[in-house]
Amino acid sequence: MAVCRSTTAISLSRNPNFSTTNPKPSLSFLSPPCLKLPSILPSFKPLTSQSPPDQRLSIPRATAADSATPTTTSTTFFHGHCYVVGDNIDTDQIIPAEYLTLVPSKPDEYEKLGSYALIGLPATYKTRFIEANQTKTKYSIVIGGENFGCGSSREHAPVALGAAGVAAVVAESYARIFFRNSVATGEIYPLESEVRICEECKTGDLITIELMESKLINHTSGKEYKLKPIGDAGPHHDFSFWGCAVLLRILWTCQEATRLSFLILTINFLYQ
Repeated sequence: MAVCRSTTAISLSRNPNFSTTNPKPSLSFLSPPCLKLPSILPSFKPLTSQSPPDQRLSIPRATAADSATPTTTSTTFFHGHCYVVGDNIDTDQIIPAEYLTLVPSKPDEYEKLGSYALIGLPATYKTRFIEANQTKTKYSIVIGGENFGCGSSREHAPVALGAAGVAAVVAESYARIFFRNSVATGEIYPLESEVRICEECKTGDLITIELMESKLINHTSGKEYKLKPIGDAGPHHDFSFWGCAVLLRILWTCQEATRLSFLILTINFLYQ
């Protein structure tokens, strides 16, 4: 079948079964205007509201201010208990180097990676992020200070947080590479606060984040805080590099020219 250039967008949810350890390739030439693709390609449809809930990135919405039970009726809210950290939380504190041998593309190792999230925090943090003998955290929102995610460029840091059950991180500022890795992997939403929320919230507070209104509500203290708009970071979670990995693996058995041409089209779409 013939596939020509168009403005049709492909939307896929994140998939933890594929890793994104390779950087984005850089190509300086343009893709041909029309391609011949073999019939091995399936028909991809955007994941819309008719898609099964487990195929979409669902963000829990609060049903009541005193309820900690998340629901999946909206994609514009986060709701849950928060875990509060300070400034300069680096990637070694998020996931120590000794656990980088775990491969996120393997489901069992992905889950195990999440069980070690924030295990590198110093002993001054009395409350454990993940309880002993558990693989998931009860804190779906992490609140930090300045320069969150500094250190190395390892993509394991946001992946570990996502695997542990974190939906969003709210920090005063981020290390650029951590912010980019969070967006690229689609594991967590990196949100920025306009004030120093980490000094006003406490671990265990019940939090709701409203993405459309760019605000954070602390139901425990009754206070609301303005967040910076997420901007272009949000849509990339619908077509992250996890989704790109799925397409590339399907095409890997095709002819070399077809693979290269489709790769160019995919990169052009991601950078639109």
